Amino acid sequence: MKLGKLALTVSATAVVLSSLLTAPPALAQVKEQFFPVLVYRTGAYAANGSQWANGYVDYLKLVNARGGINGVKISFEECETAYATDRGVECYERLKGKNGGATVFQPLSTGVTFALTEKAPADKIPLITAGYGRSESQNGAVFTWNFPLLGTYWVGAEVAIQHIAKKEGGVAKLKGKKIALVYHDSPYGKEPIPVLQELGKTYGFEVQLLPVAHPGVEQKATWLQIRQQKPDYVLLWGWGVMNSTALREAQATGYPRDKMMGIWWAGAEPDVKDVAEGAKGYSALTLQHGAEPNSKVVKDMLDLVYAKGQGTGPKNEVGQVLYMRGLLSAMLGVEGVRKAQERYGKGKVMSGEQVRWGLENLNLDQKTLDGMGFAGVMRPVQTSCLDHMGSSWVRVHTWNGSKWEFSSDWYQADEKVLRPMVMLASGKYAEEKKLKPRTPDECKL
Repeated sequence: MKLGKLALTVSATAVVLSSLLTAPPALAQVKEQFFPVLVYRTGAYAANGSQWANGYVDYLKLVNARGGINGVKISFEECETAYATDRGVECYERLKGKNGGATVFQPLSTGVTFALTEKAPADKIPLITAGYGRSESQNGAVFTWNFPLLGTYWVGAEVAIQHIAKKEGGVAKLKGKKIALVYHDSPYGKEPIPVLQELGKTYGFEVQLLPVAHPGVEQKATWLQIRQQKPDYVLLWGWGVMNSTALREAQATGYPRDKMMGIWWAGAEPDVKDVAEGAKGYSALTLQHGAEPNSKVVKDMLDLVYAKGQGTGPKNEVGQVLYMRGLLSAMLGVEGVRKAQERYGKGKVMSGEQVRWGLENLNLDQKTLDGMGFAGVMRPVQTSCLDHMGSSWVRVHTWNGSKWEFSSDWYQADEKVLRPMVMLASGKYAEEKKLKPRTPDECKL
């Protein structure tokens, strides 16, 4: 290397290190860690979105009740998106610079995630998309600000086929089968298609694609096709009212619910409670957790938050599936801040850039999780600069007519199947956007 280039490289590295190690001046005036909260408590998906939002906000309150993040209290502000991408972007723009700057955004929408993926790097704010978003964003070398922690839709699709194969007696039994995908006609619903088609080619099963228009209350034509084509299994990639509608239509057309399996956004109490016995036997994947009313973190929530009259939503929903999803999502963001403080200063407010480092270096082992009240709720998660997902463990739970019960052992997604797809898709994205993927050495900076 020529000396001039070497000098430039050293200088650039020094600038990078300086920016990482020094908090922005604005943060010096801020005493609270600001968490913007994108929610949808209105619109077609309100019943589901509200439970997630309640769990998310309640966990931030619980952290404050426990003394904050090494003494740093959390402030937060909700912004209503109604699950609309344009409103989600508006909320992002409105909140990103408030109170010293946003810690992290969690869009709770794959459409909003797509829209923010190019904004976050410029603003230096990480995006946590636990169980949703762009599946190829697992590759942190390319998607340097996206964190699809705990799993992606590609993970869900691969595990769904694993589970079906186990029920059938092995992958060889999949040959000649028909598997229908009833999906929300949006970026969210389309995410599993590449994996299902790839596995269909590998194992010899047919994939039938049945899109359902937003919000999903009209599905009669879809279920007429299912009655005519008689798929062996139906995978449901729905959200909100679409899920309960699908279960009612399955009941009306006589399609067996025990041949239906939903993604983790189609496996919560609002999806089945009104269908009740009519949904009995229906299964769904879980993002590790299910309904967890007996977990220690829920007991702490009731003692430290709800007993003081500070709960966000109905007490009887605390511990339900989507409440726990929001709670876990908030926990991951908080632990990103806690990890960042280990490097940049305990008891200090962290910038978005520092929190990104924390999220890239998460190491929540079982002892740590158990101590936080998550025993039996989730398994360890460990991220790196190049792996922004950190864990791909999934269980299946089944509705017994009145509650969800776990009905499988743990599955782990097959990296031999998914990793090449992640690298190919992320590589194409980098090429299209003219991005230079980070190297392992650059990750050490």
